[in-house]
Amino acid sequence: MGNMTIKDIAKQCGVGVSTVSRALNNHSDIRPETRRRILEAVEKSDFVPNNSARNLKRTDSKTIAILVREIDNPFFSVMIRVMEQEIRKEKYSFFIQHMGKGQDEVDAAVEIVEEKRLRGIIYLGGDFQSCMERLPRLRVPFVACTVRLPEIPEDCVGSYVTIDDRRESRRLVDYLCHEGHKKIAILASDKKDTNIGQARMEGYKEALAANQVPLCEELVRYQDEKEAVYSMESGYRMMKKLLKETDNFTAVFAISDLMIIGACKALLEEGKRIPQDVAVAGFDGIAYTEYFEPSITTIVQPAEEIAREAVESLFEMIRTKKSRAGKILPAKLEIRKST
Repeated sequence: MGNMTIKDIAKQCGVGVSTVSRALNNHSDIRPETRRRILEAVEKSDFVPNNSARNLKRTDSKTIAILVREIDNPFFSVMIRVMEQEIRKEKYSFFIQHMGKGQDEVDAAVEIVEEKRLRGIIYLGGDFQSCMERLPRLRVPFVACTVRLPEIPEDCVGSYVTIDDRRESRRLVDYLCHEGHKKIAILASDKKDTNIGQARMEGYKEALAANQVPLCEELVRYQDEKEAVYSMESGYRMMKKLLKETDNFTAVFAISDLMIIGACKALLEEGKRIPQDVAVAGFDGIAYTEYFEPSITTIVQPAEEIAREAVESLFEMIRTKKSRAGKILPAKLEIRKST
């Protein structure tokens, strides 16, 4: 099939010659699915048009996409600022795209890879458990930030940079137990979460077990699946509901700082004093927690370091076309007035 012509490609794909030409020259007036089918046929046949070979090579593109799961999360804002600096050092451009709740990580990326001729992708957040087997559809290198991937399939190029969410969650709850707390409520993600939220929940349970503190299901609160992920609003509503049912707890751990800030508002509205009546702690280390009164104890993720490592990993994979071992960075337990 090495001598195929543009007419052969058109016939194989069931389209006109002009459609193949537009696809090869990256015209915008063609459906992404049609463009994908044509380019796949071209690649499999080794057909290279005279003046369009450069358009088939993604290596000519110098654009990176940053796909953000929670675009309004200030934790990611810090990372994006650092990534911008590091990407521009490499003389590349980038753009940011939001992934809505329920949107598939692979599907979201495949479409923009084909439209923008990307060199690579950086994910900020996300849940890859249900799409691991489809990662090979990504034909460019990718890095997942704050997400630990179980493995990288052999036929794709990827990596991750994160912390050990379960270990750090256990460390924080272990600290609360050592402070004498036996009734520790947790504001968790929804029950279907199989990624970060699940890991932080496991850390909570492990710490209780290690300190011989019985798990009280009444104090385990899950976020509604319809609510914004890890938001102040969800933390506020979860705490309001908990307080209506029981106040038999002396500490509250939320799996994100935004959630604990919302929970603090609900506690204060109900006349609870922090930390005299209820100690509170969060996770992530966003700046708001330091300036909240009282300042909030939290696990501080090394946001800037994660961002730099992610960009470094991505460009190494772009150069080598080989996956890179994932990296797990240490976090810090920041003890403040709220506990």
